[in-house]
Amino acid sequence: MAEEPGLYEAMSTLRAVRRLKPNPIPNAVLRRVVQAAAWAPTGGNVQPWRVLLVTDAELRRGLGELYREPWARYAAMSRKAIEALPAERRAVTERTLAAGDYLSAHFHESPVIAVFCFNPASMAITDAGLDRPSVVGGGSVYPAVQNFLLAARTEGLGCVLTTLLCQREAQVKTLLGIPPEWGTCAAVPLGYPLRRGHGPLSRRPIEKLAYADRWGVEYK
Repeated sequence: MAEEPGLYEAMSTLRAVRRLKPNPIPNAVLRRVVQAAAWAPTGGNVQPWRVLLVTDAELRRGLGELYREPWARYAAMSRKAIEALPAERRAVTERTLAAGDYLSAHFHESPVIAVFCFNPASMAITDAGLDRPSVVGGGSVYPAVQNFLLAARTEGLGCVLTTLLCQREAQVKTLLGIPPEWGTCAAVPLGYPLRRGHGPLSRRPIEKLAYADRWGVEYK
């Protein structure tokens, strides 16, 4: 394995990698990535998540078939939304959508598809009664997903967080034998990059994201 990147380098280069080789991932590597997910914090240290590491070819094919239609619908809406943009800005989104098209067509070829699940009965969802969509429960699940992604980056694996399969949750649960009380929250195709893989990210500067003491007060 190449020299491991430092934490800040891994974070700042954790690009969504949608073009993956079908080559198998050594079990020792996969175990390290899953161990990283297990180190993530959760409310009350309950760890109300599980991950299914799908390597069976027929199951991966089934997941790929379920992914295809939601992606096609999302991509069509996205392409329509950017029609009026200047060509240069439109080209950036088109490149991302083209990579998404590739992932959709080759989803089943990913050597591992990690399906993350959660049990809401084991979560303290403190915002459940508010007049807005609840997000707090995700705080006991998505840190594990992020640790998984960062560890994959460290191991030289390509990965991307996807959630479109949640639109087909009933079929996914049937396919993978997931118990009724558990839900799905992410599917991460995992494999060695077909092209460059990870690299510099495009993100807003922190001055656009952080405020000093009160909303709207510039943070310097």
